[in-house]
Amino acid sequence: MADDSRSTATSRRRAGRSRGRRRKPPVRRKGWRITLWTAAALVVLGGGGLGFVYYKLNGNIHGVDINAALGTDRPENVDNGSEDILVLGSDSRAGANKEYGDDTGSARSDTAMIVHVYAGHKQASVVSIPRDTMVPRPACKTTDGKVSPAVRRAQFNDAYSVGGAVCAVKTVEAMTGIRMDHYLEVDFTGFKKLIDKLGGVPVTTTKAIHDNKSHLDLPAGTHTLDGEQSLGLVRTRHGVGDGSDLGRIKLQQAFIKALIERVKSVGLFSSPTKLYGLADTATSALTTDSELASVNKLLGFANGLKGIGSSDMHMVTLPVAADPIDPNRVAPINSASKQIWQALHDDKPIPDAAVKAGAGAKTGADGVVK
Repeated sequence: MADDSRSTATSRRRAGRSRGRRRKPPVRRKGWRITLWTAAALVVLGGGGLGFVYYKLNGNIHGVDINAALGTDRPENVDNGSEDILVLGSDSRAGANKEYGDDTGSARSDTAMIVHVYAGHKQASVVSIPRDTMVPRPACKTTDGKVSPAVRRAQFNDAYSVGGAVCAVKTVEAMTGIRMDHYLEVDFTGFKKLIDKLGGVPVTTTKAIHDNKSHLDLPAGTHTLDGEQSLGLVRTRHGVGDGSDLGRIKLQQAFIKALIERVKSVGLFSSPTKLYGLADTATSALTTDSELASVNKLLGFANGLKGIGSSDMHMVTLPVAADPIDPNRVAPINSASKQIWQALHDDKPIPDAAVKAGAGAKTGADGVVK
């Protein structure tokens, strides 16, 4: 298989040319970290095993053709070298996820982040969207082929329940005016397996965290969290602060930074066997848009993440305030939110003043996880 490297390089170039937006760096991206493992596996497991590895990992990936589903009814393609990715954590209780609750109704997006990688792919901004944010939802096709009409008020994570990834992307694009270049999703079980394959993630808690609902019991101190504990940490709402989703987002953001550092320090190239296990788990856990749903395309995606460390990621929460109609929900602060979306659209830093305007800028969970 002497021509494999030339074939892979050609595939990368073709994949880069076929993307509809922001083509400056031939390889790019940002966002969640997991796909680094896929790239590393292909590099290390070369030679005669490459064909098997390619087809095995390629077959793991589930893709959703968002471009075909949404057509031309989308924001403009802005070709400035930056990219935007919607990253969702799914709270499906189906299959292996049943232990986290009854499978009553459709899955929702338990965690939602818009990751913006700036031109040059050296820095990124991450905007977390509280799942109980009340937003307009556009008309979406449901999983049974019917159309759910547009509504003026819907909880943000309902979009995923109504129409899956396509409706989630359509809702985000409607609220931001920014076209999402890609989509990544991982569910509870996949998340746990990834952490366990990594050998856990080291974190330090400055306070004890106890939450029976998320099965988390951590004293203050330094810990290496396994998959179950990591899932408990990013899901907990009642163990820290006032029990709001805004505090939970702060824990998620701190954990993501710790996870990025873990990926960079684990030494993926030292053991081909371990590397393959990570890549196999990562690709099995992922749902992506169809443009990333192959090993070659994920390879380019992962290579674009290498220059972005935890210190290069600016993580903020969408500026929200109590919803005037339902005090148990939140609503975007329009002026501050528009400043954030305009900054990302223009590939500029997010204004601090816009972030500080929201209720999530300072919570009881700040500094609890480091």
